[in-house]
Amino acid sequence: MRLGVYNAILHDRTLPEALEVIASLGLTGIELNAGGFLPAVHIPSLDDILVSDAARDDFLAQFEGTGVEIAGLNCNGNPLHAKADIRARHAEDVRRSIRLAARLGQTRVVTMSGLPGSDETARFPNWIVNAWNSAHLDVLDYQWRVVGDFWREIDRLAADHGVKVALELHPQNVVFNTRDVHRLVETTDATHIGVELDASHLFWQQMDPVAVVRELGELVFHAAAKDVRINRETAQLYGVLDNGFRRLDPSESRTSLGGDEWANEWPKPAAWDFVALGKGHDTAYWTEFLRALHEVDPDMWVNIEHEDVELGRVEGLEVAAAVLRDADRALQESLGQG
Repeated sequence: MRLGVYNAILHDRTLPEALEVIASLGLTGIELNAGGFLPAVHIPSLDDILVSDAARDDFLAQFEGTGVEIAGLNCNGNPLHAKADIRARHAEDVRRSIRLAARLGQTRVVTMSGLPGSDETARFPNWIVNAWNSAHLDVLDYQWRVVGDFWREIDRLAADHGVKVALELHPQNVVFNTRDVHRLVETTDATHIGVELDASHLFWQQMDPVAVVRELGELVFHAAAKDVRINRETAQLYGVLDNGFRRLDPSESRTSLGGDEWANEWPKPAAWDFVALGKGHDTAYWTEFLRALHEVDPDMWVNIEHEDVELGRVEGLEVAAAVLRDADRALQESLGQG
């Protein structure tokens, strides 16, 4: 498999410095953030690249001789947000990322399906977790109309540019499991929309990423390597949908999600945590995860996403990279390629 890193955890460094870190880990790709919830820190000349061959060539020259190449673009956000300003910006980021990918010779853009409000008058997104009430199905009917209109347009744009859009199956989005993926593809007649298989969000939903890969097959375009640890003593009391988050004060360090929305502090204690590979599932599991992806596409990028707050930026990447490399080596040996 082709192994890399999603660059958000290295936004505190310049692009050349980030490439040095990734190469030192024995990895060969960097997935670049191009908008959405986070800014395009490592693509400061983004707008120029879209219109200037010289700007594009200058940007690509930074990768020469580093041993690291671009491993897709990422613009995770909410392009269907109930607030018009956030919706418009994130939706345009998706469109712009598709155009940018084509300019850079890339064929994968990672994002999220998005989450509208409950109806046309809503002020905030509304995630229906368990639609036991008939009114909740009314909300979902409205949301799926919004989803269908937007992603039908994006699929055509992606096809025109030779790019495939890979949706992260992230809760707080309309599309977050295998049934939703099939429904989206059928609703839009999509040919260029599929999945970025991020195992972490499947783990805490009690889904099996390996089974999901095999169910979706060629609809899996891209993958993220991020682990989850279920903290059983807490989960048995609060469940995995625990909402014990704390709102951060403006005086505290916090991450903007667009407009006046910010990331909250994780529950303490937490029912589950994002952790580096190996802290939730062992190397043998990740070997089988890579095997399932290999059955779909042996050249698929599998990029580490580091959100383990117990480990430093580079430290967490080192831990994850060691497990991912070992898993890939075990896969190759089992296939007679070692």
